[in-house]
Amino acid sequence: MVRRLAASALALISIATALPTAASAQELDLRSVMGFGPFYRSGPSANPIPRETVMFEGNYAPGTIVISTRERRLYLVQGDGTALRYGIGVGRDGFRWSGTHRITAKREWPGWTPPAQMLRRRPDLPRYMAGGEDNPLGARAMYLGSTLYRIHGSNEPETIGQAVSSGCFRMTNDDVKDLYDRVRVGTVVVVKN
Repeated sequence: MVRRLAASALALISIATALPTAASAQELDLRSVMGFGPFYRSGPSANPIPRETVMFEGNYAPGTIVISTRERRLYLVQGDGTALRYGIGVGRDGFRWSGTHRITAKREWPGWTPPAQMLRRRPDLPRYMAGGEDNPLGARAMYLGSTLYRIHGSNEPETIGQAVSSGCFRMTNDDVKDLYDRVRVGTVVVVKN
């Protein structure tokens, strides 16, 4: 009888500690349950395309970022014939572009103001969204020249490797933090189709 009571008490304690508290239950929304919330982003499976060091040929100075929209990969050139390769999301049909720019600004947890062109296509979008986990720019953003485009994080890791953006380059929040810490304002970014 004592063993059964002890086992029952232990089972109840296990269930009680597994349930969210009232405060955390409010934070656990459908996005988290469906794999889009902070629980998904923080786990090891948060990156559908793992970052890796690869051999890299090309006449680029170390520290240059080379983006291949065709491959849907971003390369950070190293000084030893290698590059760090990251999976990215790219512009959908009609929104891809190529060229060379420099990173002109870097922001942590940036706010987002949709450009006028995007608001014409999507008038339902907010006019401004403060930085944070629900912001479409994610954890970090690196601004490219005087363009409207950025290399930024994403709260939709399932879009990495896809062509879904309006011309920006999306990375998982883990990857964009890693890249952000490795580059500086002035870094050359070469975008190739």
